[in-house]
Amino acid sequence: MAELANVSVATVSYVLSGRDRPVAAETRKRVLDAARQLGYTPNQAARSLRKRRTQRIGLVLSTLGGVPTDQRLATDLHEMADARGYSVVTLAVYNEARAKAAIDVLRGGIADGALINVVGDHLAHDLLAGLAATGLPMVVLSNDSGLEGCDVVRTPEVEASAEAVEHLLAGGRRRIAFMGHRHEVYRDRPTGRLLGYTTALERHGADQRIVTAGADDRVAAYQTATDLLSSPERPDAIFAASDRAAISAIWAARDLGLSVPGDVAIVGVGNIDEGLITKPQLSTVGPLRHDYTDVVGLLFDRLQAEEPLPAREIVRSWTLVRRGSS
Repeated sequence: MAELANVSVATVSYVLSGRDRPVAAETRKRVLDAARQLGYTPNQAARSLRKRRTQRIGLVLSTLGGVPTDQRLATDLHEMADARGYSVVTLAVYNEARAKAAIDVLRGGIADGALINVVGDHLAHDLLAGLAATGLPMVVLSNDSGLEGCDVVRTPEVEASAEAVEHLLAGGRRRIAFMGHRHEVYRDRPTGRLLGYTTALERHGADQRIVTAGADDRVAAYQTATDLLSSPERPDAIFAASDRAAISAIWAARDLGLSVPGDVAIVGVGNIDEGLITKPQLSTVGPLRHDYTDVVGLLFDRLQAEEPLPAREIVRSWTLVRRGSS
């Protein structure tokens, strides 16, 4: 292969192993073209034994499919992993049993590192802290405090959610309903998006609270919005904890013969592309661009470091995007 590509054996090794060494783009292309021409496939089992590495990354999510931000995160991870010679193993954590099973699998050495984005209470703090204490390179997307030994990626969801509710209040809305995820609504104390909702109402002296679950899937959101908007004292605004739920609320209002935003203003969370094709377009809070290469890069920094890196924390900015639904 080295002869066919007209490079040294060491250069072939650098390119095919995914090691972060300076190799010119044209040289890398010649090596990869030669590998394809010769039908070369790396022996991952032999490589793992030799390097004491699996060349695998663990991706831990709350569900398998249906969440646009998870799909973008997975895509960016797969693309960067492919470029570095890694494969990706995805673990779904949708209950406590699955959470413990995922931690056991990662502790057992199935992967060289993990990228974790689990919402709700299933993956408890002590499970994450215990996994990080093993030295496994980890990046965790979480707003929980006290995680050590890993990189943490946070989002200002409380502040952004409060801004969304204040936007509705500024538009004259007074009966603002919050449609949340189950893990947000059924807690002793409000956190996250629900905390942003209650904080904004308290700040402006609005006493009325209309809090309901329904944001976990499109059907539940449609049914919940239909119930809310059919009540004698229907809300004049809905702040939904996901864009998918907000879009279902727009459909429910339409089917009840109500106008958006005339009869009811609607704001979601996430800024997914689908919000651009609703009628009217969906107002939302979330990132302006869905690009997780910076987050994925944190993990590969850890994997390729000669010595353990100190824990890092980044905050991904969120913005209120005002559109036609509010």
